Amino acid sequence: MHPSVRADPLAAARHRAFIATRLVGGLVAFAILPVYLALNGAPALIEAIIYGWMIVPVLVAVYLSRTGAYERAHVLSTAALASLVALIAGATGGITSFAVPWIAVLPLEATLSASRRVVAATTVIALATVLGLWTAQILGLLPQNYAAFDAAKLGLLGAFSAALYAGAVAFGVCTLSRLGERIALVGEARYHLLAQNMTDVITRHGRNAAVTFVSPAAEVLLGVAAGELVGHRWFDRVHVADRPTFLTAIARAAERDTEVSVEYRLRRGPLAGTEAQFIWVETRCHAFDQGAMDMRDTGRAVVAVTRDISDRKADALAVEAARADAERANDAKSNFLATVSHELRTPLNAIIGFSEMLAQEREAGFDPARRKEYAGVIRDSGEHLLAVVNGILDVSRIESGNFAIHPEPFSLVPLIESCRDMMALKAEQAGVALKLDLAAGMPELVADKRAIRQVLINLLSNAVKFTARGGSVAVVARRERGELVFFVTDTGIGIADTDIAQLGSPFFQVRSSYDRPYEGTGLGLSVVKGLVELHGGRVEFASRIGEGTSVQVRLPLVAVPATAATAVERLPSRSDFSLRDKVKRSA
Repeated sequence: MHPSVRADPLAAARHRAFIATRLVGGLVAFAILPVYLALNGAPALIEAIIYGWMIVPVLVAVYLSRTGAYERAHVLSTAALASLVALIAGATGGITSFAVPWIAVLPLEATLSASRRVVAATTVIALATVLGLWTAQILGLLPQNYAAFDAAKLGLLGAFSAALYAGAVAFGVCTLSRLGERIALVGEARYHLLAQNMTDVITRHGRNAAVTFVSPAAEVLLGVAAGELVGHRWFDRVHVADRPTFLTAIARAAERDTEVSVEYRLRRGPLAGTEAQFIWVETRCHAFDQGAMDMRDTGRAVVAVTRDISDRKADALAVEAARADAERANDAKSNFLATVSHELRTPLNAIIGFSEMLAQEREAGFDPARRKEYAGVIRDSGEHLLAVVNGILDVSRIESGNFAIHPEPFSLVPLIESCRDMMALKAEQAGVALKLDLAAGMPELVADKRAIRQVLINLLSNAVKFTARGGSVAVVARRERGELVFFVTDTGIGIADTDIAQLGSPFFQVRSSYDRPYEGTGLGLSVVKGLVELHGGRVEFASRIGEGTSVQVRLPLVAVPATAATAVERLPSRSDFSLRDKVKRSA
């Protein structure tokens, strides 16, 4: 067989049958030739022509083997057989010859080719043969010695041989048809096996994205039977925000011959009665002609292969989060350098300047009151520097896990009142009213008293600093389900939603609505967050621009110390502004 058909089982079977019948017929004829010559002697002219013709099918078989031109070989074989039939019929009675029934066999043999062109060509050859014999007989061109032949015997021989040959052709057609069906079934079983065992889901969609076929892998991917995804029920599972993208991809794939890929979220499990759970999937789709698969359904459709990419998406999100963390770390470094340099430069300038003035006391002639004032400025500047350094050290100790708390029982109310008294002068100078709303009968708190005091002072200091003159700062404390909760609420400048998530990050400072920076390193809330979480508590922020900020601190009655590293890794919580409204109503 020609190499071009070896990969196609059905085409190879057709070529094999064609070559085998031609070779077997020719070889059998030549095998019995010696026997015929021994029994009958030298053949007559017509017999010699028939035996000479037997080499033609062998040559046609060789031609097909060398070229693979199946249709052309069929036409050549039919033409050769028609010429033989015409020769025998012309010598044995013309249109009434016993060989004429063979002409009807010519188109029948062409059905083995499964080609309309071959059937049409052989039909034309058969009709031309009949017409040629009839014309030759009318014109008297055929020999007239028909009596030399036994018409009855030859007619029986012609009809019998033609019927036998037609039966063989029909048997060949049936064999090839069954072979084609088996090949189709094997191919279908193979594709069905692949579809069943593939982890990717194979679907077929119409132009309107309706699903007409779903592979069994959908049950593993989506947790529902494949039958529940037919029609528009696949589309119903697409996340609402991703549906336009999904429909656009299906439409583009149906219109073009190129592959279209789309990523979207798909819901797992039942559509109703459970909490929505979405997974990220990638669908690669391309168009095909439905008529090639189903003659009842024509037009363009889309076949799609869908796979779960949730892990890949999670990795991408992790990379994005790491990138954001790196950017925040870089920003924190820049903020650290800018903030610390500012916070250190100002008091150092004061210390150096007033120290030089005191060193020139004799020339300047300062009185004792002036010297005392300058010494006080130097002391205040030094204390400010010490506070900055202590804040940096506290954050560093918390982040490194070296900040240890020492719980002891104490009452929170006196501690809050003492912190209020410490901040009273600063609040009075800033024109801010300090209010307390402390519930009666509050139980003792087992915690590190020094750390809780620092938390309260930092929160009150921040609230006073960011509240304009005439505003107020309120501290509310109560017990809620085994926890002590206190709020520090102010009527200050407020914080934008985009900044709330960063509260508690070291060196982060919020600018006011007047776009002017406030004093401070931005370490206060970072220390607050770390100390509270070291006690097993949590801090929540709520704010609105121009209306104020509320900080909620929740502490267990008995501190559950956490490692400092764990406390630092927790992100500040975001809360709805109803938290502040709740505080205002209670105050």
